[in-house]
Amino acid sequence: MTEIEPAELAALLDRPEAERPVLVDVRGHAEWAIARLPGALHIPLDELPERLDEVPEGRPVVVYCHLGVRSLSGAAILAAAGRTASSLRGGVDAWAELIDPALPRY
Repeated sequence: MTEIEPAELAALLDRPEAERPVLVDVRGHAEWAIARLPGALHIPLDELPERLDEVPEGRPVVVYCHLGVRSLSGAAILAAAGRTASSLRGGVDAWAELIDPALPRY
């Protein structure tokens, strides 16, 4: 499964909206309430197979979780459904450490 580094994702998110990847957060509801990336869709991993239609088609997808483990499974589910998907290496925790230190860590 493909992984994307936080700095690479940050550069992609600086592009015009039509060129940005779709962000899908596969963490649970309590984790979502603590911290999230702006504009992300929240679809917990166990709900993803039934909610694939909520993920826009035609754009790459970056899946993230807390540390980057569940997001690998989420990206695999999307890839099996024919989507171009990758996992954020290190998850939202790495994002907070390397890109946005104002984002709460837990």
